[in-house]
Amino acid sequence: MERFKAIWITKDEDAKRQNPPEIREVGLDDLMEGDVTVRVEQTTINYKDGLAVTGKSPVVRRFPMIPGIDFTGTVTASDSTDFATGDKVLLNGFGVGETHMGGFAGMARVRSDWLIQRPADLTGHEAMAIGTAGYTAMLCVIALERHGILPDRGPVLVTGAAGGVGSVAVSLLARLGYDVVASTGRREEEGYLKALGAGEVIDR
Repeated sequence: MERFKAIWITKDEDAKRQNPPEIREVGLDDLMEGDVTVRVEQTTINYKDGLAVTGKSPVVRRFPMIPGIDFTGTVTASDSTDFATGDKVLLNGFGVGETHMGGFAGMARVRSDWLIQRPADLTGHEAMAIGTAGYTAMLCVIALERHGILPDRGPVLVTGAAGGVGSVAVSLLARLGYDVVASTGRREEEGYLKALGAGEVIDR
């Protein structure tokens, strides 16, 4: 059976606290149920992943756990009619890395309805450079558009603007013609935010 490395998180049941993570060699039998198995090629480190690994917040709700809330890679086995061996796929969210073993491993096994085909014009590196933060930011922009909040309606405030979601949102909105006001607790990032397209930077 193929073996691969994973970040492995366990819990000390007696002390009721999370143990420090370890890098462990595991196999497919250690993964959870799912109808598609993916060789993970790229993943990202999100804020939630940081909390999961350090145990500073109760992000992980099932043990043992492999963190990593997103990944992209190649399908190696599939019982789904939607995906075939060799397909390039992408995953964001669905409790992966929290209640279902995630992307900080050489392999992942997940439900097919959590996956999407990776766009042909995106490399895995590009997909994960956008990552969950970029995906979330775009969902926010789409929601604004669906509610009729277009550039002619006036300035748009982006909170947490220097963070992952916020910085991508600033860039997307500016490129779409919005007047972006960036709110941040890190005023030293003003130059960065204005380079992304913010017209004004304010203290949160």
